[in-house]
Amino acid sequence: MPGRLVGQSVDAHGRPGYRLALQTREQHIRRDKATSNICTAQALLANMAAAYAIWHGPDGLQAIARRIHGLATRFAAGLKAAGVKTAGDAIFDTVTVTVPGKAAGIAAKAEEGGRLLRVVDANRVGISFDETSTEADLAALAALFGAAAPAEAAATLPGKPRGDGFLTQPVFHENRSETEMMRLLRRLSDKDLALDRAMIPLGSCTMKLNAAAEMQPVSWPSVANLHPFAPDAYTQGYRIMTGQLEAWLSEITGFDGVSLQPNAGSQGEYAGLLAIRRYHQSRGDTGRDVCLIPSSAHGTNPASAAMAGMAVVVVKCTEAGDIDVEDLKAKAAQFADRLAALMITYPSTHGVFEEGVKDICALIHEHGGQVYFDGANLNALVGLARPGDIGADVCHMNLHKTFCIPHGGGGPGIGPIGVKAHLKPFLPGHEAWRSGHAVSAAPYGSASILPITWMYIRMMGAAGLKQATEVAILSANYVAERLKAHYPVLYKGRGDRVAHECILDTRVLKESAGIGVEDVAKRLIDYGFHAPTMSWPVAGTLMVEPTESEPKAELDRFCEAMIAIAGEAAKVASGEWPAGDNPLANAPHTAAETLAESWSHPYSRLVAAYPAADPATAAKYWPPVSRIDNVAGDRNLVCACPPVEALAS
Repeated sequence: MPGRLVGQSVDAHGRPGYRLALQTREQHIRRDKATSNICTAQALLANMAAAYAIWHGPDGLQAIARRIHGLATRFAAGLKAAGVKTAGDAIFDTVTVTVPGKAAGIAAKAEEGGRLLRVVDANRVGISFDETSTEADLAALAALFGAAAPAEAAATLPGKPRGDGFLTQPVFHENRSETEMMRLLRRLSDKDLALDRAMIPLGSCTMKLNAAAEMQPVSWPSVANLHPFAPDAYTQGYRIMTGQLEAWLSEITGFDGVSLQPNAGSQGEYAGLLAIRRYHQSRGDTGRDVCLIPSSAHGTNPASAAMAGMAVVVVKCTEAGDIDVEDLKAKAAQFADRLAALMITYPSTHGVFEEGVKDICALIHEHGGQVYFDGANLNALVGLARPGDIGADVCHMNLHKTFCIPHGGGGPGIGPIGVKAHLKPFLPGHEAWRSGHAVSAAPYGSASILPITWMYIRMMGAAGLKQATEVAILSANYVAERLKAHYPVLYKGRGDRVAHECILDTRVLKESAGIGVEDVAKRLIDYGFHAPTMSWPVAGTLMVEPTESEPKAELDRFCEAMIAIAGEAAKVASGEWPAGDNPLANAPHTAAETLAESWSHPYSRLVAAYPAADPATAAKYWPPVSRIDNVAGDRNLVCACPPVEALAS
């Protein structure tokens, strides 16, 4: 069941609300039993498709489809009249033409006119029409085969037209002018709490700034409109860019080869583990199938190992959050003949630099295994240390985290892998889609957004990348230091310091006032913040990663909000506010609630809506819904599929 399901829930006032069912917890709870290891939901692309459907509506989409189908059927009819054979009787937008021994020559002639045909084999070419195709295109393509397209042709769509039974919601019928569409998009963006409003301190997700200069090239037609399988002569610029990016990433991480193909960090995990398996198999070590994974690891790690055909063996962690080296030694020895790999995250999942990491890598190599390095926390390493030097054999690099490709909203992600020289033959790559070694449908994965990372590295340079890492670590330690008197910081390394993120233990509020971690997370919305990562890797805690993008003023604003929330919890503990009716238990507060004629709470409307700012000067974010019932949403999944009876009929 890859991807995400939407659950229809209700908010605190009984109004319908939608949320992603199961959220990401399914990954971490089920681990190697997880049904999917792909955590990038590609929501950004889904939003683009939805906006396209909203703009055109059902009538517009059908008109586009009819026009495309009309071009294709007229093309096929013209070929048939000229005695040229085509494949199949029912077509939609693509016509496959049989031209014994002439496919390459016809494609070359089409290219002279600025049109690229798909050469299926020596005897067949494929021609596809879309909404950009013109009458001139149709005439020129028909002429290639000595034919002429008729003015009309009978439709060949199989079955019945879909009719009016789709996209029936009002939103698909209300926006038919640019003015309406612009205002709809503005209303939707106003509901969003994004990085353009406030810090998003999601631990382990590295929500950093995507600078305008990095994003601009993505909109260039030369970048955005190239087909993934365009001939080499048309991709020279792309190949220069990807070649430079591979070289830069190799230098930054200390690896000998890089593949840009994986579409997400989790897909990078899968690709890296497949490379390890193929390496062992190439040496005759077909029995090496055990993957050692620390108990603190990301849930995607065991899921990826299971997908790659490995047996997961869990390694214990110490109370400090580090790998239990004695347990690791015992299990490495126990499974020495079967040991394929160790998956390790550094800095650790707990946000601490694990000092024994080099010895751990050496131990795995002594027992014939390979070290897979989870690159989720590379934002604490770039410019300071290289996974390849530490002892890793393969590592995925989340370009949608450390290297600035947008992460929020669900992608599109890119999770390239770097490998040492002995694993290079087992990388997925440009030619992999022909050899069966691909992990993504396109040779370079989500290639059209690679300029973001290229621009980031090129503009930052070596000194800038190092400084960014140093500031990220400094910011996390600043937050930890300011908040430690109010929320214990769970894991620390030498010198009482953390890496680039810290875990704040909000369970102290539960013990003193009955205030849970979700209460804190929801109350942060009233203060104008997206909540940090909640209850992971430790239940009842918040994992905070400020990144290097945030100025000190914003870090202070976040710290002051967290301190104020601790003060609010103290009022609950003292009895000043009732346990079931206080700003934390009722958060977040919508505009409708705050402005309602009736207000019966023991705290003021001002405390509810403007807990930390002067209403006259604050840039207030109003949440669009009250608190959602999570369990109700998980139990009431929404499916847009027609019933089985409709399909059967």
